[in-house]
Amino acid sequence: MTACAAIIVAAGRGQRFGGDGPKQYQSLAGEPLLRRTLRAFCSHPRIDAVVPVIHGDDTLLYAEAAAGIVNAHKLRAAVIGGAARQDSVRNGLEALAAASPRIVLIHDGARPVVAASLIDAVIDGLTHAEGAIPALPVVDTLKRIQGKDAIGATVARAGLVRAQTPQGFRYPAILAAHRSATGHNLTDDAAVMEQAGHRVVIVPGAEANIKVTTMDDLARLNDMISETRTGQGFDVHKFGPGDGVWLCGVKIPHDHGLDGHSDADVALHAATDAILGAIGAGDIGQHFPPSDPSYRGVSSDRFIKHAYDLLRARGGMLVHLDLTIICERPKVGPHRARLVARIAEILGIDPQRVSVKATTTEGLGFTGRQEGIAAQAVATVRVAG
Repeated sequence: MTACAAIIVAAGRGQRFGGDGPKQYQSLAGEPLLRRTLRAFCSHPRIDAVVPVIHGDDTLLYAEAAAGIVNAHKLRAAVIGGAARQDSVRNGLEALAAASPRIVLIHDGARPVVAASLIDAVIDGLTHAEGAIPALPVVDTLKRIQGKDAIGATVARAGLVRAQTPQGFRYPAILAAHRSATGHNLTDDAAVMEQAGHRVVIVPGAEANIKVTTMDDLARLNDMISETRTGQGFDVHKFGPGDGVWLCGVKIPHDHGLDGHSDADVALHAATDAILGAIGAGDIGQHFPPSDPSYRGVSSDRFIKHAYDLLRARGGMLVHLDLTIICERPKVGPHRARLVARIAEILGIDPQRVSVKATTTEGLGFTGRQEGIAAQAVATVRVAG
């Protein structure tokens, strides 16, 4: 017998969202929103089975969202939802009949930031009641509108709360309540239980447990779950034979080249290490060992693009890249706009996110003696926390 199951309701069309496609499959910090929701329940130690309820048109989107989730063995086959949310929940409950769980949690697929502690609180709330839901106090003054836009009355907020999910119930009671409520249009599962005469209690909700309804909600969640990091990179190459040096993916004419295993683009090497450092992914030598002959003479575009792709794969974005090239010659200033534009082109980002500066060491050190070029870079990124 399954002790605790969770139904994830993700069959809606999200008509208020306004985005391109159903909101539950939109990207949140680089991965489908629904994947985060499913992962929260599959990874919870007190949840034995997870039943997703999806729209019949979304089977391919769902397969992509559910791919690679930890503890995926808890995922049951997706159930096709109904015309309304209430119908979709009932379909999910019926799919659990053979397992006959003791309790079931019902959660909106568009609430991806649900804490394990909140799930625990709802489960614990069922100790002395047939149902338990998380809720938050109403803090804003409420107005009832009369006509199109006039205020008809101020509504007293005492005793009012904002209901959230997951809403937890004893399975036999919620199944019977949903069966008897068929044909009604009730807004949440607690209302279904209330209509059947069951007692539902409140547990403290969480402000972070946002339901994505609009594009603004999604943007707010992205800000909430992301953190800003910085990475630093530094590289040096000495002069050697040649007719130009590669800097930021641009060949600048010069009476020397730079010695290196690849094209010796000292600026892109520093930038690559800065991005790798920001995401804790080692350094350029780990990803492209100088002992590997396949990298001899290759363009360093490949290196920085690899680092950037790793950042994007982790749901991150490059906020800004700041490069300083240190040399006496060649003069970098006249080429600065081209260098910025080339980095932006390689990474497919706005040139305003890239800064390239140049300086000298006033004749001091190896750069002052015109023996080579140094570069340092700082990458600022945002990644999912």
